[in-house]
Amino acid sequence: MSELELEQRSADKARRKRCLILAAVFLALVVVVIVAVALALRPKTHTFKSLFIDRCNKHTKKRNDCQKVYSAFAQAYIEQDPCRVSMDAYDPLVASAPFEPACNRMMFWSRTKDVVHDFTEKKDCFVTLEDTLLGSVLDGLTWCGKEGSRETFTTGCPGWDECVNNPVRSFWTRVSAAFADVACGDVTAMLNGSIRTPFSPSSIFGSIEVVRFNATRVKSLEVVLVSDRTEVANCTSSSFEDLQKVLDKEIKYNCNEVTHVELEECSADVEKPCGACW
Repeated sequence: MSELELEQRSADKARRKRCLILAAVFLALVVVVIVAVALALRPKTHTFKSLFIDRCNKHTKKRNDCQKVYSAFAQAYIEQDPCRVSMDAYDPLVASAPFEPACNRMMFWSRTKDVVHDFTEKKDCFVTLEDTLLGSVLDGLTWCGKEGSRETFTTGCPGWDECVNNPVRSFWTRVSAAFADVACGDVTAMLNGSIRTPFSPSSIFGSIEVVRFNATRVKSLEVVLVSDRTEVANCTSSSFEDLQKVLDKEIKYNCNEVTHVELEECSADVEKPCGACW
């Protein structure tokens, strides 16, 4: 065999070796991608439950109760059609973590979530639904189940308006009703003055909460109308006539207007009481 043939054979072997190495690397990358996709698409039951329990433990010192609360929560939607979970399905959950009255401190809201929570974080004199155990644990989360599966899914779930009886919407409707049921004393509601209809009869506040205020427990409802630089509505807005129609006639009603800037300045002043902010 000539020297040229030996060099050619050696070059062929080197090329085959490089091809085998490249093929092995490619296959390894394919496996990594497949595993990553499978992990991304699998149900997030363990992660979701861990987050639920962790948030619950931060809210209460009774750690054993959090397992019971989660079990009551999961039974509402596990193995269920995600568009057929009624608000009644969460009755056992509400019973496992009943709402406690916070007379004269309960704050309701509609289309002002960020403004309300920014204010209540700085002024510790009001309690919103999201400050309660159930509200704080599930705030900002998405979940659903599927027929024939014991898993909890956090993707591929129906949106808020996709179907009425979806797990997330039914949960917030049910706990909003329970929160309103224990309202007592002087109640406050922060509404959006930068839209044409600050009070909407179809909102959770309008359709679920206000109608459950009981005059034997609630003395007054004070609406705080918060507007940005451009005020679109004020306390004389016709939408508030709709509010007063559904509010128990024995409950005193009042409305105050305040700008977002004024509210921020007041909330930053530790010397001012909450009521002085409007």
